[in-house]
Amino acid sequence: MDPVKFREAVEDDRSAELDRIEEGPLVRAMAGGDPEPGPVLAAAASAEYAARRTFEEWAETESNDAASAAFGSTADQEREHYDRVVEQMPETGGFEPADGGPVHAYLRAREGTVPRVAAGMVGRSLVSVRSHAHVVEFFEEREDPDRAALFRDLRAETRDTLERGLALLGEIPTDDDDREVARSTAGYAVKLAHDDYAAALDGWETA
Repeated sequence: MDPVKFREAVEDDRSAELDRIEEGPLVRAMAGGDPEPGPVLAAAASAEYAARRTFEEWAETESNDAASAAFGSTADQEREHYDRVVEQMPETGGFEPADGGPVHAYLRAREGTVPRVAAGMVGRSLVSVRSHAHVVEFFEEREDPDRAALFRDLRAETRDTLERGLALLGEIPTDDDDREVARSTAGYAVKLAHDDYAAALDGWETA
């Protein structure tokens, strides 16, 4: 599988969804209509927590050694991301991260190396790098350089996860059916993230 062509295909398939995530009021939606540092950080921490749980599960159940190692490394990274976000929260007493959601329910139901790498490391990461960009901008506008720098780092590290996933897809032997599965599962992960965002935004606007 050609990693560059694969990414281009997924981004082309889901260009409308990715554009809306990139251009819309995502921070307001993710924070339940309350774009203040506390709710924004809580939403970000929950996202990192859910990702860690997903990749930990995959690392334990994946039969492909290279993919299992990649999932384990990503789980460690998501755990570190969670800890770093929580450290920046104004109040952590009683905070319990939310787990699951439609994207991770879909991811955790994937079986097989190719759909897991495609949906989890590529599809989810395509959304996450755009989400992190919104949070960076949010804290920059609030003249909060430390938190902006944190999410700038998280975005760069998530971009690395995306590149590792693409490289792994390029290394795993695949046939035409595998490539179609990879493209559809990565794209569907993007769609689910977009639909979850759109539903949250609609709920805030009609509240």
